[in-house]
Amino acid sequence: MNRIPAALAILLAVLSAPVAAQDRDAGTEAIIVSAQRSGAPMWTIDTPRGAVILVGEIAAVPESTPWQPERLEEATREADRVILGLKPNVSPGDILRLVFAGGSITRLPGDHVAADYLDAAGQARLAALEDAYDQDYSRKSLLLTSFDLLSRRLRFNRDTTRDASDVVRRAARRADVAATPVGTVRGEDMLDSLAAADPRSHLGCLDAAMTATEIGPRLVEQRGADWRAFDVPAVMTNPLEIALGRCWPWADEALGPALRTQWFEAIEAAARADGVTLAVVPLRLLAQDEGVLDRLAERGFDPAGPAWR
Repeated sequence: MNRIPAALAILLAVLSAPVAAQDRDAGTEAIIVSAQRSGAPMWTIDTPRGAVILVGEIAAVPESTPWQPERLEEATREADRVILGLKPNVSPGDILRLVFAGGSITRLPGDHVAADYLDAAGQARLAALEDAYDQDYSRKSLLLTSFDLLSRRLRFNRDTTRDASDVVRRAARRADVAATPVGTVRGEDMLDSLAAADPRSHLGCLDAAMTATEIGPRLVEQRGADWRAFDVPAVMTNPLEIALGRCWPWADEALGPALRTQWFEAIEAAARADGVTLAVVPLRLLAQDEGVLDRLAERGFDPAGPAWR
């Protein structure tokens, strides 16, 4: 008789324990192996009835980076669902707003010039870059100046191969795999955010963009090589990646935290679903301090993959 309460206690303890991930079945394992063979850094979360695969994406992978997107295509075709990045909802009215608000977004307000916002050292650096590239940035928005330095002078987005999100989006469409954006943002909200921003809010972006441009194109190749080598901390401390992360929309006080929260919630929901979910997530959102991977680890999801700190 004394054994019955003990047995019941054991049974209740088992039933009340959190549901743990089971051993992967052959199908789930094959999808994970295919995705890993692509060469993109990724993390897996085992779930009770499948897995979540998190592909850490960087924008503008150089052509010289030896990754194999066809392997990621194979994994996408076999996945049960795909989660992709934020989808902007842009209406014809938003386009008209951009046309009429263009001056307030692309140029500094009133009669202000860049020197009104920069300290002496920053202005000297900007003047040196103007001389080097025969440009006049004095009246241009500090954000637009930053983008010009990164895209047209450093040329980080030239001579690139396909990004992971583009690979997965096309493969999912062709294979009829359900693909959903992690969330949506209204074009009106994005334009309002840009138009209302104090130029001083872009000083961090400009400083980082000048630093990356001053160092030069080797940063672009190194960032791609470190991404392919799964050296996530090196990617995160690359001055180019730092510059991209300090610029809008990532650095926006409203949009930035919202993006992290949307991704965390989407991954948390995917971990409760049956089958395999493949998610392509910006690496900076995954690996930054208090980013998505940190939050997942804190919640006990134990993402398995490269070190991100």
